[in-house]
Amino acid sequence: MAEFNKGQFRIIGCENADSEETSRTVISYWQDAWRRLKQNKIAMLSLILLILICTMCIIGPYLTPYKFMANDSSTINQAPSAKHFFGTDDIGRDLFARVWEGGRVSIMIGMLGALIDATVGVLYGGISGYFGGIVDDIMMRIVEILSSIPYLIVVILISLMIGKGIGSLVLAMTITGWVGMARLVRGQMLQIKEQEYILAAQALGANSARIITKHLLPNTIGIIIVAITFDIPSFIFGEAFLSFIGLGIQSPGTSWGALAASAQQYLMFYPYQLFFPSLFISLTMLSFNLLGDGLRDALDPRLRQ
Repeated sequence: MAEFNKGQFRIIGCENADSEETSRTVISYWQDAWRRLKQNKIAMLSLILLILICTMCIIGPYLTPYKFMANDSSTINQAPSAKHFFGTDDIGRDLFARVWEGGRVSIMIGMLGALIDATVGVLYGGISGYFGGIVDDIMMRIVEILSSIPYLIVVILISLMIGKGIGSLVLAMTITGWVGMARLVRGQMLQIKEQEYILAAQALGANSARIITKHLLPNTIGIIIVAITFDIPSFIFGEAFLSFIGLGIQSPGTSWGALAASAQQYLMFYPYQLFFPSLFISLTMLSFNLLGDGLRDALDPRLRQ
C-alpha cells in the first residue's frame, strides 16, 4: 500500500488568517435602530425641529424684556415688529413671550399625559395579556366600559369637581386615555408569551412578575416608544381643543390652545394673533407624528439588516 505524507497535501480556500472573523462590527439592537433612524432624513429633520421648539420654550421668554403676563395699554394689538417679534394681544401683552410660555405648558401636558398613559396602559395590558383566561376577559370588559364613556363628559365632570387647571386637564385626558395603550400591550403580550424562551423561563421556575418585567416588557418596548410618540401630539391637540372651548388653561395662565381661543375673535382684524400659536401646534404635532413613523421603522426587528 502506498504511503502518504503531509507534504503531498495543500490546504486550499483558507488563505486568509482572519477568514472566521465577522465582516462588520457587531452592534446591539438599539445601536442598529439609531443607525437606521439616522438614515431617515424626514424623521431626523422632525427630531431637530422638536429640539429647536423645546429649546425655544425653555429660553424664549428670556429673549424679550417683556413678561408674559405684563400688559401695556399703549401697545394694544400691535403688529409684529422689532420691538414685539410676534406682536401684542388685545390688552398689550407680548405674544412672543406668551407663545413660548404657552409652549412650555402644552408640551409639558403632552409629555406628562403620555407618560401616565403609558405607565397605566403597560401595567394593565401586560397583566391582562399574560394571565389570559377569565382575568383577561374581566379586565378587557372594564376597558370596553371605560372607552365607551364620552370624552367631554369626563372633562366637564372633573372640571366641576376639582376646578380648571393643568392638574384637572391631565387627569381628565388620562382617566380613560390609557385604554388604547392597554389594548396594544395586551395584543403584544398574547403574541410573545407563546414563544419558546417564555416556556423555558417558566420551566426554570421564574415567577410571573419576573417573566413580565424581564422578558415580556423589554420585547414590547419598541412598540411602546412608538405609541408614546403618537400619544404626545394627541394630548397636545386635546389640551388645545379643551382650552379653545374654555375647559382648559384659564387666564392669566397661557397655553397654545388658550392663545388660539383668545385670538379667534380677532381673526379678521389681527390674524397674526392666531397664526403663531396655530403654527407651533401644527409643527409640533407634525414633527411628533413623522418622528413616530421613523421610530416605527427603526425599531422593527423584521427590518434589521
